[in-house]
Amino acid sequence: MSEAKKKNEWFEWTKAIIIAVLIAVFLRTFIFATSIVEGESMDPTLKHGERVIFNKIIYILDQPDRGDVVIIQRPTKNYVKRVIGLPGETIQLNGNDLIINGEEYIQTFLTEDAMYKTGKFGPIQIPDDSYFVMGDNRLISKDSRNGLGFIHEDEIIGRSELIIYPFSEWSLTK
Repeated sequence: MSEAKKKNEWFEWTKAIIIAVLIAVFLRTFIFATSIVEGESMDPTLKHGERVIFNKIIYILDQPDRGDVVIIQRPTKNYVKRVIGLPGETIQLNGNDLIINGEEYIQTFLTEDAMYKTGKFGPIQIPDDSYFVMGDNRLISKDSRNGLGFIHEDEIIGRSELIIYPFSEWSLTK
């Protein structure tokens, strides 16, 4: 193999590696990222120590929907919670009943046990630029009811899409 051909092959490999790294950095920065679940507040949907991939671009293109599992960025810590109330809605929790704008909403994403541990809250109106979030483990979750307050739309940085670790738990988050 000639010296020129070796240099050309080396150049092509270097170029391919640089392009792959740039694509990975772009995807990590603007499209997808990973997060580690800390605590039990989203159990059984997400368990302590699981790693999830979250979609960072989804809310640039669209708004969060009720039931989405979202990543919330706060100055000292990120939180993983479920969107329960949308901007402008009135929320009331009465034990296992979630009442939105005066109508009962069936929480298909919760276990019956979790519904009974929700407690009473509200009624309260959500500001037009904010969301009401709760953890699925209602008994112990720090959320919009008891510490996080309303979540401004700018604080929601992505939607959880996929559990990637531990490998035995690979699944979509819902």
